[in-house]
Amino acid sequence: MKTAYVASLRALRRILAAVGLLGLLDRWARRSRTGLWVRSLLSIYDLQDLLSYDVPWWTFEASDRVAGFLSTRPQARAFEWGSGASTVWMSKRAGDVTSIEHDAEWGAIVEPVLPDNAVVKIASPRTAIGDPAEERSGKPGFEGLDFSEYVAAVDVTDGHFDLIVIDGRARGACFHRAVSRLAPGGVLVFDNVDRKRYRDAIASSPVAVDVEWTRGLTPALPYPTRTALVRLRD
Repeated sequence: MKTAYVASLRALRRILAAVGLLGLLDRWARRSRTGLWVRSLLSIYDLQDLLSYDVPWWTFEASDRVAGFLSTRPQARAFEWGSGASTVWMSKRAGDVTSIEHDAEWGAIVEPVLPDNAVVKIASPRTAIGDPAEERSGKPGFEGLDFSEYVAAVDVTDGHFDLIVIDGRARGACFHRAVSRLAPGGVLVFDNVDRKRYRDAIASSPVAVDVEWTRGLTPALPYPTRTALVRLRD
């Protein structure tokens, strides 16, 4: 179903371009948040097309709040699990960005569009062998893979991060690792918290946190979603 949906939107974009209506939609997108959302529906899973609108794939409310936060910390260090449009978006607003990607093919698409202050690193999962220490993903089709190296990638770099984004695989395990690496006053973005397992991960945080739940329109998605903004409790 997802494949058919994406294919139909790509076909619609080609038709709109052929009849001269895509340009009108583009102009609407640059004047209006609603227009931007409508135009972004035609950009789903098309990194190059979405990049022209300078939006991460979180709720608009979350991206507005993070943009405001980064405006106060122009040299912020950012770390992210799950590369894409958000990596480029953060690179324009932060001092440096490190993004960890489990899919080498997708990483090869993202890497050429990154500026010098951003890097994508590949940490591919391995076949799980049943070790209880392994980190697993709850996403269907990934259950038999061990994401331990992927999750632990945050510990390869010393110091703390002003902004951490969790938008990839094994998100619950990433969250539990990330909260100890968040700088004082920093923000952790946990995307797609519509899913109960992600809310459960936040509820079982190893340290006390405050959570702001955002819900609403999200670029490239035809339905509202939720993104959580997490801060260490004072």
